[in-house]
Amino acid sequence: MDAKTPRAPTSPAAEPIAVPTPRPRSAWDAWGGTTAALPPGAKTLLATVLRGKPHPIPRRPAPRLTPSRIDEDRLRALIAIVGEEYATRDDAARALHLGGKSTPDLLARRLDDPQNAPDAVLSPASHAEVLSVLAACDAHGIAVVPFGGGTSVVGGVQPDSGAHDVVIALDLIRTAGLLSLDRTSFLATLGAGTTGPQAEELLNARGFTLGHFPQSFEYASIGGYAATRSSGQASRGYGRFDELVHALRVATPVGELALGRAPSSAAGPDLRELFLGSEGAFGVLTEVTVRIRPVPAATTYGAWTFPDFATGASALRELTQSGIRPTVLRLSDESETRVNALMGGHLLRARGALAVATFEGRDADEAEQTRRSTDELLRRHGAIARGEDPARSWERGRFASPALRDTLLDVGVLAETLETATTWANLPVLKAAVTAALTETLAGDGTKPIVMCHISHVYPAGASLYFTVVAALTADPVGQWIRAKDAASRAIGTAGGTITHHHAVGRDHRAHLPAEIGDLGVAVLRSVKATLDPRGIMNPGALVP
Repeated sequence: MDAKTPRAPTSPAAEPIAVPTPRPRSAWDAWGGTTAALPPGAKTLLATVLRGKPHPIPRRPAPRLTPSRIDEDRLRALIAIVGEEYATRDDAARALHLGGKSTPDLLARRLDDPQNAPDAVLSPASHAEVLSVLAACDAHGIAVVPFGGGTSVVGGVQPDSGAHDVVIALDLIRTAGLLSLDRTSFLATLGAGTTGPQAEELLNARGFTLGHFPQSFEYASIGGYAATRSSGQASRGYGRFDELVHALRVATPVGELALGRAPSSAAGPDLRELFLGSEGAFGVLTEVTVRIRPVPAATTYGAWTFPDFATGASALRELTQSGIRPTVLRLSDESETRVNALMGGHLLRARGALAVATFEGRDADEAEQTRRSTDELLRRHGAIARGEDPARSWERGRFASPALRDTLLDVGVLAETLETATTWANLPVLKAAVTAALTETLAGDGTKPIVMCHISHVYPAGASLYFTVVAALTADPVGQWIRAKDAASRAIGTAGGTITHHHAVGRDHRAHLPAEIGDLGVAVLRSVKATLDPRGIMNPGALVP
């Protein structure tokens, strides 16, 4: 029997119940490891955006890295903790930890020479080793960047040494594993380095699922989900990741914390909230206890088109506020619906805004009943049912889109995303403001962008807006996107949206955070940082203004 008695977060490290199958790492200069083929309709799309002379940016055969700055004495101190095999300044390891996977990150790896790399890569195997590494780094003045899947798209894992002369990437891959399983309470404790597929592998084998499937699922880690407040595509059915967290074990430069011992508590402010979304700036999440569910017995699908996005958004609002809970619920605007059709997805003749949904249940009747209730409500808003195929098509390709950015860069096309959220009442204002900012800024650079938007996370009070931008690359591709992203970020603030719904703050959004949380809010973050990381070694430059 694999279900051990759940151990308290403060108990000593134990051998995992099970360790997962190893997973490949993402390439140093691309999302994933293989080149994505352009969909059938891509030529038509490219003809639309590639007006004028395109500026393709080819990939390099190999990186040239900044030299390692760590001296022998400090390296030996770290080797003494994790072992010589797991503390390296080898260029092959350093190249896999250059930062995240935003378009500016990918462009920098094609344009800049040499690449800014961490001075060493450490791979601790347990909470105890992480704690010892942080103490050693604190004593020796070494900056630490916690590293999971390296999927940040907001500059969250750049090898930034800050005020220090050396920075290490703290790779949590060896902490992957199922540490405990409480079948009675539906709780599982996972090592922070466990990736999304590994978590599902370990839980599915025991009849459970976490149900968290962000677009970064194939590479992102459990610790990264918690540290960025990730939101998966099944958020309507399962909730955001922060809603799934029951307990956290945290290592900081000044000690450790074990947070969360009951389903709910009135024992003062919830200190877990200091670390959910903390992005490694306060410490390292080493173990995460999550709420799990039995694997659903049945899944059904549905798709509908609305006359326009506004009508569809109104329908999604009523659906959400009525308490009907599809597992997945998405609405693409007119532009995204057209582009998806053009790219060979589905509904080539359909116009308007496309909604797709999935429905899970303990049996087929339960799943079908939720689908019927959804169908009845959406039809009252003028929706036309389109069968299951569009939703199934979306599900088949849901993790492929990020890899297309690399292929598009090869032919001179920028494709990037940003996201925000607001109330239902403010949704039209925010969508119009961000769309205008992106369109006007990119057009000012001499390109004609395609700006698309969808809703993929809904709440009784509001929803997220996820924008995708496609445009021809200019001769200054990094500056092109930075200017557009800055304009969109300022529009978000002016229009009353949040600077990020689930991508986190990182370095890219840090300058916009004070306008959202105020000077006193910034002072609170700095106070927490000063208490837990007084020498400022933890992920310098991330999150805290």
